[in-house]
Amino acid sequence: MSTHDTLERSPAGPPARALAGASAAGARRRRGPVARLTSWLSGGLVQALLIVVALVWITPLAGLLFSSLRDEETNATSGWWTALTEPAQLSFDNYSELLADSGIVQAFWNTVMISVPTTFLVVAVAALAGYAFAWLEFPGRDAVFLLVVALLVVPVQIGLLPIAELFGRLGLYGTIPGVVLFHVAYGLPFAVFLLRNYFAEIPKEMLEAARIDGGGEARIFVRLVLPLGRPAIASLAIFQFLWVWNDMLVALLFANTSSQPLTVALQSEMRQFGSNIGILAPGAFLSLIVPVLVFFAFQRHFVQGVMAGSVK
Repeated sequence: MSTHDTLERSPAGPPARALAGASAAGARRRRGPVARLTSWLSGGLVQALLIVVALVWITPLAGLLFSSLRDEETNATSGWWTALTEPAQLSFDNYSELLADSGIVQAFWNTVMISVPTTFLVVAVAALAGYAFAWLEFPGRDAVFLLVVALLVVPVQIGLLPIAELFGRLGLYGTIPGVVLFHVAYGLPFAVFLLRNYFAEIPKEMLEAARIDGGGEARIFVRLVLPLGRPAIASLAIFQFLWVWNDMLVALLFANTSSQPLTVALQSEMRQFGSNIGILAPGAFLSLIVPVLVFFAFQRHFVQGVMAGSVK
């Protein structure tokens, strides 16, 4: 057997290694920008930088937590970081006092009753409207969609007084349904715009195949479009929930004492008692921890929604 034949047949020979190197180089060139970005982000320097950013981001949260677990006198005489070396400072007395305050507890449940229905209604209506604007033919579809997009530039402040007057006539002013309706109305334009653009990226052939198989529009929407649009829907739900949960302007104007959410209740406590850290710190942490838990619970869907449509 000749040396040339041996080199050609040997998998470890120079020609094989050259071919493998060329294939690897071609694979690296074929990688998309997302893959290259992911490879770069996996570097040690970037990971160290991200750890530093995470520590900076979480430090105020840790400070609020430790402050909420210390009494007012200790908070006034020393910094919260001293609790790291003196854990005897920590107790749940502030939370016991907070939960004994019926006004704060009622405000917390008011926040839940405002945020959850608003998020559900915005997502449900926007999903239906987004599918209709993306794939259903009806007269004036483009004009109506342009009108919806135009509403994105309308500031919330413009509608406060007219809607307050309208709600007063309808008996909705100062009620939880009134606050919910206001949030739904101003949350829908962006939600419809987002989901319509996402649903429009679904392959047309897939929808046509479902119609050929006898699927109606309602069944296609429930069985096909909603599962494919889950990342965008989850991202929208997270943003809408966080915005409504942390809102104070709308609730301050449209809610009364019996329907005010936690943000307004804490602002009222601050106005009445000044720097009453024994109530404000645990109340603020309670108001903060719920959105954080919601975000981390749905972060996988959120990341999928952010990466959707990226070039592979």
